[in-house]
Amino acid sequence: MPAQIPSFEIEDQIPGLIAGIDEAGRGPLAGPVVAAAVVLDPATMPAGLRDSKTLTEKRRTQIATEIWKTSAVGVGVASVDEIDDINILQATLLAMARAAANLPVRPAACIVDGNIKPRLVVPAYTVIKGDAKSFSIAAASIIAKTTRDQMMRELAREFPAYAWERNKGYGVARHREALKAHGVTPHHRKSFAPIHNMLYADSSPAMC
Repeated sequence: MPAQIPSFEIEDQIPGLIAGIDEAGRGPLAGPVVAAAVVLDPATMPAGLRDSKTLTEKRRTQIATEIWKTSAVGVGVASVDEIDDINILQATLLAMARAAANLPVRPAACIVDGNIKPRLVVPAYTVIKGDAKSFSIAAASIIAKTTRDQMMRELAREFPAYAWERNKGYGVARHREALKAHGVTPHHRKSFAPIHNMLYADSSPAMC
């Protein structure tokens, strides 16, 4: 089945400048969660804009470069410590709120991928599978994904055994093998079950 093509249908129903918000990195065992907020200019929108999950890494990077050039972009990050302190859902919402606050323009409203909205100073509306439906959310998904991927590549240089440049912190086989061989790093999410169980085998259940 071909990928759904986003549109401005949702944005067009809301007056004023609209920012799309999405995140990357809720599921990995390591690294921060990153969110992006994007206000697109329809006149200069990059060709081929789609949900980041449907694009190759090369194409995501190309489109991300165009989005940064032609759009208003804000990025927000919640650290591993924040994830462990307040849980991954709340950390994701915090990253989203930071992304919106970091926009160089103030939108009239924000449309957010998913079914839970962060606390913002402007109205927010949730859109299930919004990255497949809305150009603005699709753009945010690309910025969030490419930004986090670059962060994980930089962390991989510090901890090469975990191959984060390839797995981006997800719990794939090589990452789990490296955990067994080399242990837990400061960039691992200690509240996530595989890491928590390595550190605190007799403690209470962990998230994820």
